[in-house]
Amino acid sequence: GGNFSCNKKIIGARFYGPGDESARDYYGHGTHTASIAGGREVKHVSFDGLAKGTVRGGVPSSRIAAYKVCGEDRILCTSDSMLAAFDDAIADGVDVITISMGGLNGDEFVNDPIAIGSFHAMEKGILTTHAAGNGGPNPKSIKSLAPWLFSVAATTIDRQFITKLILGNGKTFIGRSIYTGPSNGTKFPIAVRNAKTCSNGGNKYPKTCDCFDQRMVKGKLVLCGSGGIFTSNTGIIGSIFNVTHTEFELSSVTYKPSLNLETNDFVQVKSYTNSTKHPMAEILKSEIFHDTNSPKVIHFSSRGPNHLVPEIMKPDISAPGVNILAAYSPFGLSSADVDDKRRFKYNLLYGTSMACPHVAGVVAYVRSFHPNWSPAAIKSAIMTTAKPVKGNYDDLAGEFAYGSGNINPQQAIHPGLVYDITKEDYVQMLCNYGYDANKIKQISGGNSSCHGAPQRSLLKDINYPAMVIPIVPGNKNFHVKIHRIVTNVGFPNSTYKATLIHHNPKIKIKVEPKLLKFRSLNETKSFVVTIIGGKNLNQSVFSSSLIWFDGTHNVKSPIIVQILPL
Repeated sequence: GGNFSCNKKIIGARFYGPGDESARDYYGHGTHTASIAGGREVKHVSFDGLAKGTVRGGVPSSRIAAYKVCGEDRILCTSDSMLAAFDDAIADGVDVITISMGGLNGDEFVNDPIAIGSFHAMEKGILTTHAAGNGGPNPKSIKSLAPWLFSVAATTIDRQFITKLILGNGKTFIGRSIYTGPSNGTKFPIAVRNAKTCSNGGNKYPKTCDCFDQRMVKGKLVLCGSGGIFTSNTGIIGSIFNVTHTEFELSSVTYKPSLNLETNDFVQVKSYTNSTKHPMAEILKSEIFHDTNSPKVIHFSSRGPNHLVPEIMKPDISAPGVNILAAYSPFGLSSADVDDKRRFKYNLLYGTSMACPHVAGVVAYVRSFHPNWSPAAIKSAIMTTAKPVKGNYDDLAGEFAYGSGNINPQQAIHPGLVYDITKEDYVQMLCNYGYDANKIKQISGGNSSCHGAPQRSLLKDINYPAMVIPIVPGNKNFHVKIHRIVTNVGFPNSTYKATLIHHNPKIKIKVEPKLLKFRSLNETKSFVVTIIGGKNLNQSVFSSSLIWFDGTHNVKSPIIVQILPL
C-alpha cells in the first residue's frame, strides 16, 4: 500500500479486505499481536508511566510477515480473504502462523476457512496457533475446534492494576481500572441521579447508565449499576461501575477517572451518595500489585468442550492474555472513551488475541531447536510440558478452560516423548467423523480415500496429547480403551514409567504397559489406556492425568471423562 515500506523486522505485508488500500494497521490489534510474537527487546517502555520496564516478543530475532484479512471496519473478514492469506503465507515460506480472530460460529470444518487454511499449512509443516475466542465462561463457546489447530485460552499474569476511590468521608475502596491521571487531592461531586426523566425509557437512577441529563451529571462522577452508554456531550467527569466478582478480575484502560467496584463496595458508595448532602470522591492514579493467584483463566476466555468432536480436547493450551503491554499503532484509539485523543506506541490490551501470539512465539522457539519436527510434534511438546493453572471452574473440567496448562517454553524444547500425527491420520479422523471423499477434498484439496466405513468410536484414537472420553448418559457401565503411540525424542536409552493422577473411586483407569523401554531416538512405543466406570456417577465431568516419567522428563496428558447431556 501507499507510504508503506518493510524493514529487517517486517519482511512482508499484504492486504485482502474489501475496499482496503493498505496493509497498515489503523486500529492497533495487529500491531499488538505481532509484537507479542516477535517484537524486538526495547527498554524503558511503559503505558503512560505505568508498567515500566523492558518489553520483548516471544522470539525477538524472528521476522514478521503480516497478512491483513479484514477491512478497515474490522467487521468484514471474508472467507476468500482468509484462504488467500493462508495460501500466500504458505507460499512465502513462513514457519509459524498465528491468527487472532474468531472462527465462524464453530462451523463444520468443511465450512470453516481457518480450519481449511490451517490444514493446508499443516500439510506443508506449518503449525497455526488460533485464539480460542472471548465468549467465556459459557461451556462450548470455543470456536477453534480442528485438531490440527493449536487453540489458545487466556490467563491472567502476576501483574495486576488497582485504582483507589476515596470518598468525602475518608473511606477508601479498591477498584479496578487502568487510569493514569494525576492524584492531586482533587475531589469531584457524585451525581445522585443521572437524569430527571428518560425519554428513551431508560432508568434515571444509577441502577443503569443508559440515560443522562447534562445538567445533572456535568462535572460529576456518575454511578453505574450496570451497562453504560457514554457520549462526549454529557460532561461527565468519570464513572464508578458495579461489576460481578468474576468481572472484577479485569482492568481496562480509561481516559477519565473511572473504576470498577465489586457489588458490596458499590452498594456502600451508593449509600454514602444518597445519605450525604454533598457527596464527593477522588479517584487516584492506578497502581500495580502482585497477584499471587495467577495464572488462572480469565472469565471471557472461551470454554470447551469441543461441540463438533467431543473426543478432541479444546482449548489445547493457555497463555498470558490479560493487560499485556505491547507495541501499538499510532493511529489506534487508546481506550474506548470517545473523548480520549491520546496516542501511544505501546498499549495494555486483553483477550485470547493476546494469548495466541505468546504460543506462536513458543512454537517458533521450539522449532528453532527442532526444525524437522512436525507441527503435531511441536504442539505435543508444548502441551505435555505445560505448567499448572490455578482457579476453580464450576462444573467444568479445568482442562476445558485452560487445556493442558500454561505455556512452559524452556521445558518444551525437551519434552522427552511426543505424540505425532500425520496428514493421513487427520484424513482418517475426518473419515471416522463421517465426511465422504468429496467433503475431505474440500478441506485437503487433494484426493484422499477412507479406509473402510466411518467408525465414530475410533475418533478417540487419533494420537492426540490429551484424551477425552464422551459417555452417552444412561449407560449402566462403560469400558473404553484408548490407543496412543509416543516417539522418543529424549535420551536414546531410557525407560518411562506410567503414573496416574486420579481421585475418583467410581472410575478405574489403568495403563498397559506400565513401562516403555526405548533403545534409540525416534523409536516409537504404543500403549493402551483403559477407563472403566459404572452407574450412579454424581458428576458430569471427571479429570485425571497420565504422566510418563524417565527420571528427567515428565510427559503429562489430561484424561477427561465427560458424561454427555441428554
